[in-house]
Amino acid sequence: MTDRDTEDAVGGQQTRRRWSIVGPGIVVAATGVGAGDLVATLVAGAEYGYTLLWAVVLGVVVKVALAEATGRWHLATGSTIFAGWRSLGPWTTVYFIVYVVIWGFVYGATAMTSSALPLAAMFGGSIPAWGIPCGLVGLVLVWFGSYPFFEKIMTVLVGVMFVVVVGLAILVLPDVPAMLAGLLPTLPQGSGIYTLGLVGGVGGTVTMAAYGYWVNAKGWRDSSWIKVMRLDNRVAYITTGIFVAAMLVVGAELLYTANIALVESDRGLLDLDAILEQRFGPVIATLFLVGFFATSFSSLLGVWQGVSLLVTDFVRTRREAVAKTPDQLAAAGQLSDDAERSIPFRLYLLWLTFPPMVLLFLGRPFALVVAYGALGAFFMPFLAITLLWLLNSSRTPREWRNGWLSTTLLVGAAVLFLVLCVTELMDTFG
Repeated sequence: MTDRDTEDAVGGQQTRRRWSIVGPGIVVAATGVGAGDLVATLVAGAEYGYTLLWAVVLGVVVKVALAEATGRWHLATGSTIFAGWRSLGPWTTVYFIVYVVIWGFVYGATAMTSSALPLAAMFGGSIPAWGIPCGLVGLVLVWFGSYPFFEKIMTVLVGVMFVVVVGLAILVLPDVPAMLAGLLPTLPQGSGIYTLGLVGGVGGTVTMAAYGYWVNAKGWRDSSWIKVMRLDNRVAYITTGIFVAAMLVVGAELLYTANIALVESDRGLLDLDAILEQRFGPVIATLFLVGFFATSFSSLLGVWQGVSLLVTDFVRTRREAVAKTPDQLAAAGQLSDDAERSIPFRLYLLWLTFPPMVLLFLGRPFALVVAYGALGAFFMPFLAITLLWLLNSSRTPREWRNGWLSTTLLVGAAVLFLVLCVTELMDTFG
């Protein structure tokens, strides 16, 4: 082997090593961007053009702060976020278990429906005919697959959705000066709810709390990995931010300029499919449906895996709470490596998959939808406030407690999501 060959080999190994650290962040960011978020972004672009692009950037900053805080808690304390919650008192677990039971039932049906919609559009057939296999495939992949396998699947899905959506944004020829102008914070009349939705919708759901578990599953177990975790987190959310911004571009160029309105549900993406076919032909429309499926199915997989880990930790900390003080609970350690094979993990996985299939045939009962909206609105402020509490207390080693920047961003996130919570409740019960 020549010296040049040796240099190339070493360089290739270094490149692979740098990119091999990226993973858990992509998983959590992709899980948080579903079909509903795509529609909300498209509608914002259709209503206001590029004016709210700055809200996408702000959303990236907020989610980087929340995910970084979650990962930092796991790595700095050697404990899990759920053990931290439990150390704050039993009140934290009452909401959680009610939330995941009701939310999981309705989300399971939503995820299967969203994954089925593009498949039904491409190949024909009913939503149940495609939704049920999607749920079963997700069940099998998570039930039998290890975290590295799960991460690889998620990375492929993210690659597909990113290439398709960003490619589509380039294809529609974005107005670059208008995009740059959209980076200046302005609030057009009536845009408040869209702005909050864009900031809140950049890769954020209950699965943000699962980030620390995926960090540990990656093999990052102590504070020496915090620098790596921060790089992973930033790369992931910048990628997600570009993806969401690309959807805003599509909405602004295809819908805003033509004064076209979409249905404000997952089915609105099928309206966009029809518009793309008229303008660019069936190949581009089909590629968009492939990206639509990748977006929806990545969210399904992420929830199937991540929220099941949270439930597993709920059971573990519940058992340990009897004999431990709050400080002992906060340092209760990580989940075992075989958590994905545990009974609580698999029971919740079954709960996400089979009972929601009924809703594919019967529709979503109004009472469940109301409960889903009300409970779901409370989770993100709960996460932000409890992270502030945990990371500014003696439960966290002094060197890894919040600095002024982290505190400011988490306070801002808490305020933002409390406003979103009130808005959601007003929309639900108003």
